[in-house]
Amino acid sequence: MGKTYARLDGRLRAFIEAQPVFFVASAPLSGDGTVNLSPKGLTGSFVILDEHTVAYLDFAGSSAETIAHLRENGRITLMWCAFQGPPNIVRVHGRGEPVFRDDPRFAELLDHFPDIDATRHGLRAVIVVTAELIRDSCGYAVPHMSYDGDRDLHARRFEREDDDSLSEYFARKDHVATSMDGLPGLPLPLPPSTV
Repeated sequence: MGKTYARLDGRLRAFIEAQPVFFVASAPLSGDGTVNLSPKGLTGSFVILDEHTVAYLDFAGSSAETIAHLRENGRITLMWCAFQGPPNIVRVHGRGEPVFRDDPRFAELLDHFPDIDATRHGLRAVIVVTAELIRDSCGYAVPHMSYDGDRDLHARRFEREDDDSLSEYFARKDHVATSMDGLPGLPLPLPPSTV
């Protein structure tokens, strides 16, 4: 274990695509800034675009730390670990970019997510990550856990929102338009969708 990969293909790609959850880490440039670590899931909300590029849907939430960090410096790490089957951990270190709803690329990117109704989740952006370093490690200490299915709570909460009510929701949250460290986060009011 502890191998470096040149691209996301074959067994490595199959492993990543089979995992129901992954984790995203980002940080501001400031040495005393807040490091952010977020779990991500929902079947169909992550895709491998090519051998060096991945993307995931950024849904409504009470903060936008990853977006703020990516807007400032682009640094991001994604991690998958095997909770079932042979132990394995895969990390993709790279540069990320939030593609917002009013970006001309937004609609084309959404075409890569045919298995999820993003409108039910208060979609804010598509996060596109270009891999700079791809590594795996053993995962021997990761516990066995079972995946029972996606929760429906997020969709039930946000499917009743439209652009205006989502903007109002985000404006009430302390760390959506501005990160915990004062960095620009999600542009508000929420840009209208191009789809």
